Amino acid sequence: MVALSAVLVVAGACSGDDDGDSGASSTTGDAATADSTTGSGEPQLYVSLGDSYASGYQPNPEGRPGANTDYGFVYQAPGIAAEAGYDLELVNFGCGGATTTSLLESPGCAEGALGPDADSYDGESQAEAAEAFLEEHEGEVALVTVSIGGNDVTSCVGEADVVGCVATAVEGIAANLGELMPRLRAAAGPDTVIVGTTYPDVILGGYVSDDPGVQQLAELSIIAFEDFINPTLQEQYQAVDGVFVDVTEATGAYGPFDETTTLEPYGEIPVPVAQVCELTWYCEFQDIHAKTSGYRLIAELVVDAFVETTTIPAS
Repeated sequence: MVALSAVLVVAGACSGDDDGDSGASSTTGDAATADSTTGSGEPQLYVSLGDSYASGYQPNPEGRPGANTDYGFVYQAPGIAAEAGYDLELVNFGCGGATTTSLLESPGCAEGALGPDADSYDGESQAEAAEAFLEEHEGEVALVTVSIGGNDVTSCVGEADVVGCVATAVEGIAANLGELMPRLRAAAGPDTVIVGTTYPDVILGGYVSDDPGVQQLAELSIIAFEDFINPTLQEQYQAVDGVFVDVTEATGAYGPFDETTTLEPYGEIPVPVAQVCELTWYCEFQDIHAKTSGYRLIAELVVDAFVETTTIPAS
């Protein structure tokens, strides 16, 4: 549990814009209709729930507040899915700053926290709004993604008992997802593919610091994800026949530290650290969010999971 507290240094976001172009299109809830189909005639609505990773947050390098963008993984996924023959039309309920608790209980989403072109859901929690949409479009939703849990842990920053707070946070994630996921499955039906994601281990970016203590936390953060956070997420998603996408593993966090590479301006660093520096903004701005390339990797993982699991034939 001491190792688990390492994850807390990810708190807060700061500055920086990614100049990449996702090439993906985004749609609103109003635009998502039963007319979205592949050549097979099957409906292809895509419902997203989650936090700032779902709303596509990008920092700003000039020190101004960042913003949600269509570079996020849920916005890139439809374009990638199209290459595999699926016409996914996004309905995004993701809300920057969301926790597993707020997703269940807090009405609406603060101004500016919704993803680009997403419709507001004032008076309803994110879970209620998504649940209602799924029920209204029964049999029409091919894919649901859930990206949540990171903010539950970062909320422990500044607490006197950090380790105790983190332990409670992980228990809370399990309890809240234990309520959320069966509701989503019931509303979506048995044939909808549900994909739950985790996060890159951005804490590894702290390894480029000159502070030995921060470097040690970077290495310990791997244990936090591998032994605590990800197993909790995986258990809850798979409990409703969902697919768990281990973004931490896919972004190289579990690679050996004795394999090094050279990455400017940091010099020779372990390969896992270099990968997180290249895919997220943490090394440059101590910002926890992914670059466009990082979001694209997550989108590719999600689409791969969808294609491997769906019973809907591609066009």
